[in-house]
Amino acid sequence: MKIIPIHTDAITPSIAPDDIPADGPLSDRRGREVRDLRISVTDRCNFRCVYCMPRSVFDKDYPFLPRKELLSFEEISRVARVFAARGVRKFRITGGEPLLRKHVENLIEQLAAIDGVELTLTTNGVLLPRMAQRLKNAGLHRVTISLDAIDDPTFRAMNDADYPVSDVLKGIDAAAAAGLGPVKVNMVVKRGVNDAGIVDMARHFKGSGHIVRFIEFMDVGSSNGWKMDEVVPSREVVERIDQVFPLENADPNYIGEVAERWRYRDGSGEIGVISSVTQAFCSTCTRIRLSTEGKLYTCLFAQNGHDIRDLLRRGASDEEIDSSIASVWLAREDRYSEIRTENTARQRKIEMSYIGG
Repeated sequence: MKIIPIHTDAITPSIAPDDIPADGPLSDRRGREVRDLRISVTDRCNFRCVYCMPRSVFDKDYPFLPRKELLSFEEISRVARVFAARGVRKFRITGGEPLLRKHVENLIEQLAAIDGVELTLTTNGVLLPRMAQRLKNAGLHRVTISLDAIDDPTFRAMNDADYPVSDVLKGIDAAAAAGLGPVKVNMVVKRGVNDAGIVDMARHFKGSGHIVRFIEFMDVGSSNGWKMDEVVPSREVVERIDQVFPLENADPNYIGEVAERWRYRDGSGEIGVISSVTQAFCSTCTRIRLSTEGKLYTCLFAQNGHDIRDLLRRGASDEEIDSSIASVWLAREDRYSEIRTENTARQRKIEMSYIGG
């Protein structure tokens, strides 16, 4: 059965106008401030990773969004400025594969002009050799690069587009040379698929200055066939690496950091683990996501979005956009990972390729 993207109508949260603060940070119903805006610029990707965009669903007939439905760079920048005025201090550009969006460096330049905001981008890395320096010159601070195995057969099987590991490694080198480091390298770990390469991945990047983050296989979207028994708990990842390269726990860099940090005891760097399944971090989640076509999602596992594009295109003022954003966040109660069950995992949810990871 082919899964079609969820296209939601505008949803009006039950927040009275008088309850919206005129300015300052926004806190949801669990006291979490919005601090991090993730911006998806395309729903297309040149990979067909089995846990994100399986080819059985995202084939040549898949109905990707037409260009006219995508937010323009100017529309994205306008929304971002409103978020920045509310205390958001980090923008992450995502996709799909964001480097497939034509002239994405122009968006980077616009966002970099907003004071006091860290600007990052998540990519599969294969286009970085020809784009890294342009992105840096435009104002990008650093990149996160996905790499799910360090051996070619496993990696090619996971990306299902016949890209070799060497293409991603060249992208990592290009990012580092352009000053977009330290590079964070994300490995989604799926039992029986790539978990045999956990230690090899750690070994390859140990001492490189880059940081590998091992991510538990998650039930994002409705097309990746998630099963709990395919999850490798972060605890097990740490134990496997520690047996070969002794580790010690490190303090988080900031409150709400999703990756748990572990340092090599010999001082040769660190790794991270992201445990959305086994150690939910909903209570400190400060992220909101802007989809490719201009809908706000308050959780990676959301079923519904809140339409901002309609406001932008019918001439709403910045104050009206701010009020809508505030209403969405103030009404937020999300805690999906805390209440996850096999049943909730089977619910239809927005695809990760549509709102970014």
